[in-house]
Amino acid sequence: MEIIFGLITISLIVAILFLVAFVWAVRTKQYDDTYTPSVRMLFEDEPLDPPQKP
Repeated sequence: MEIIFGLITISLIVAILFLVAFVWAVRTKQYDDTYTPSVRMLFEDEPLDPPQKP
């Protein structure tokens, strides 16, 4: 019976930590841009180094 109380306590602590992380992400506007991720794959990547002429 003691292990059940321990597991419930640990699961509640983990759930509260996930809730705090979610609220923090929402308040710091991590979910504001919903358009860019859906079209990011359509854009070409910029080359890192420009081609050099011989």
